[in-house]
Amino acid sequence: MTADPPSDSAADAIKRMLPWLVAVAFFMESLDTTILNTAVPTIAEALKVTPLSLKSALTSYTLSLAVFIPISGWVADRFGTRRVFASAIGIFTLGSLFCGVSPNLPLLVAARIVQGVGGAMMMPVGRITMVRTFPKSELVRAMSFVAIPGLIGPLFGPLAGGLIVGYFHWRVIFFVNLPIGLLGLYMVYRHLPDYRSARSDPIDVVGFALFGVGIALLSYVLEIFGEHTLRPLFSSGLLVVSMVFLGLYVRHALRKPHPLLRLTLFKIRTFRAAVTGSFITRLGVGGMPFLLPLLYQIGLGFTPVQSGLLIMPQPLAAMSLKVFMPRILSRLGYRRVLVSNTIIIGAIIMLFSLIRPGFPTWLIVPEAFAFGFFSSLQYTCMNSLVFADLTAEDTSMGSSIASAMQQMSMSFGVAVASLVAALFIGGHQAASAPQMTLALRHSFLVLGGLTVVSTLIFRQLRPTDGASISSYKNVEAAAESAGAAPAPAGP
Repeated sequence: MTADPPSDSAADAIKRMLPWLVAVAFFMESLDTTILNTAVPTIAEALKVTPLSLKSALTSYTLSLAVFIPISGWVADRFGTRRVFASAIGIFTLGSLFCGVSPNLPLLVAARIVQGVGGAMMMPVGRITMVRTFPKSELVRAMSFVAIPGLIGPLFGPLAGGLIVGYFHWRVIFFVNLPIGLLGLYMVYRHLPDYRSARSDPIDVVGFALFGVGIALLSYVLEIFGEHTLRPLFSSGLLVVSMVFLGLYVRHALRKPHPLLRLTLFKIRTFRAAVTGSFITRLGVGGMPFLLPLLYQIGLGFTPVQSGLLIMPQPLAAMSLKVFMPRILSRLGYRRVLVSNTIIIGAIIMLFSLIRPGFPTWLIVPEAFAFGFFSSLQYTCMNSLVFADLTAEDTSMGSSIASAMQQMSMSFGVAVASLVAALFIGGHQAASAPQMTLALRHSFLVLGGLTVVSTLIFRQLRPTDGASISSYKNVEAAAESAGAAPAPAGP
């Protein structure tokens, strides 16, 4: 990548302001991914849909991220980091405005897709700009500063969502992005360097179409299963079509010199275990941020503010993890940590099935803290292990694959959680509060068991795998490269 060389004073100003600029964009995105969960029951009531139906507003955003993240690097190379980053913030902000004025669920879903397109460009292009601006000796410190919003957003997002729907209007949840987005646009044109590549590989249009259509259809099928809106035969047909598209993409990617996602990286054991194990783990864990507010508000009768307060121990636990991470990995190694930690997370998820009306609130807090701590440990380990055996040339592609799979699994995780709950209800259109509560409790048992299944993937690791990055600084830097700022309030 190239850029017009700035003067020394301009370069110093860029180094001072660039982390703040990227942090503002990351904060806007991390806040948006968590602030909505607490408001799901209120928004569902306002739009006259069932709470489980609102899952499409959550999955459409993360699915859009999964589809567009793989092309973000090419777009930045082709059009320049300044133009792309500014466009990303503008699109995300415009999508937020559309979300805030949406009169029904279909338009809200469409607006969330627009948000996802902007978000897909913000994270990777922001990291690319940081890497190109700072020398390696300064990069870890700069990236650590940028990672702070990834912790603050999940910390205050659930509570902020509860306060907004409790004292204002649910549409304000989306309008808070407008002033932040305008500030971000101003900072982009003042302080963001414009890196671009003099030459880039042609974009894989065919692969992009096959991959996008395949995962979009698969996500849609997961959403409609259990709702009885389509006949089983038609739903099964869509499932087959989605698998055909994904199969065609695999065939295409293995033959093309410059595919959208280079699947040959899955031949590397640590990369394969980290990405596939992460995908399966998030199918179980990924639906928890969606189900827990439903349990607290519908099952226990708490207000949105109380629900947000009960979720806050999770990101607090993630922040405390930084103290223990070096010691844990140096003593146990990646294989032992991932195998044992996955079982612990599955057991904690199952323990949420014990929560019912009259359950002591003071017992929920330590359980939420434990869930946040072990989930954050899991995410950091999985996302950093991705880079254990990748060469420098494969790091960018490995990050794209890991990020796309992470967002896809988050979307599928919410869809799977909603599907399991709907199946236990047996047609949730007229479900009462006790029926919903019972279905949620059963869902925690299933999701906990699904999480434990991912230990079969991590058992394929060797005791020495990941030793090259097991130091604390290397783990944190690798995790940040994968977009792995721990966010236990969300997957």
